[in-house]
Amino acid sequence: MQVVIKPSKTELGAEAARIGAEAIRDAIAARGEAVIVVATGASQFEMLERLVAAEGIDWSKVTAFHLDEYVGLPADHPASFRRYLAERFVTPLGGRVRFVPVDGDAGDPAAEAKRLGERIGNRPIDVCFAGIGENCHLAFNDPPADFETEEPFIVVTLDEACRRQQLGEGWFPSLEDVPATAISMSVRQIAKAARVVLSVPDARKAEAVRHAVEGPVTPDYPASILQQHPDCVLLLDPASASQLSGRHG
Repeated sequence: MQVVIKPSKTELGAEAARIGAEAIRDAIAARGEAVIVVATGASQFEMLERLVAAEGIDWSKVTAFHLDEYVGLPADHPASFRRYLAERFVTPLGGRVRFVPVDGDAGDPAAEAKRLGERIGNRPIDVCFAGIGENCHLAFNDPPADFETEEPFIVVTLDEACRRQQLGEGWFPSLEDVPATAISMSVRQIAKAARVVLSVPDARKAEAVRHAVEGPVTPDYPASILQQHPDCVLLLDPASASQLSGRHG
């Protein structure tokens, strides 16, 4: 895991977009297409703004999956990740990207997870954009995360720390409104991406960052698995890097 500390969230997002755009262009040049995974949440605002403005990408040759979605939440809900990505990613690109949504309000979440798994299959993932939760979750794989399943998408139960983060970021009016389950890309599926680009700003993520970077690799701190990834870049700002030992960046 390569750790890069940028002076601000804006510069962090710009660098994440630059690294990811490079991977997308390289994949299109090599194979005629690119397959990516995009993330949501407050950590991704600046990255997505820069990514959709990146030059030299033929988005009609890009297929984009996304990491997760709440179970039971309609696509027009303000906290829906499908809505988030429609507004910040798909629409700004004029609909040219082939976007594969997670249908959170599907009647059978397990069947939806299976459908997505079949859709992603064994396709090479060129770049996965992600963040790290306050509880060190990766996508919606809360601790203790399942490090063993080979299923690409799974139905998960959200822990209270995760749900409180969603409330704290302003996506829901109360904790009771935050769904208790979600469909999430699995840890092993995320780790299959050729490149992983993590955008993790803010002091509230500092403890999770420390565990992810300097602690043992353990399901109790799910993002720690990326210590073992051959091409993972973790982009921080001074606040999120504040608990690291100082030997990084």
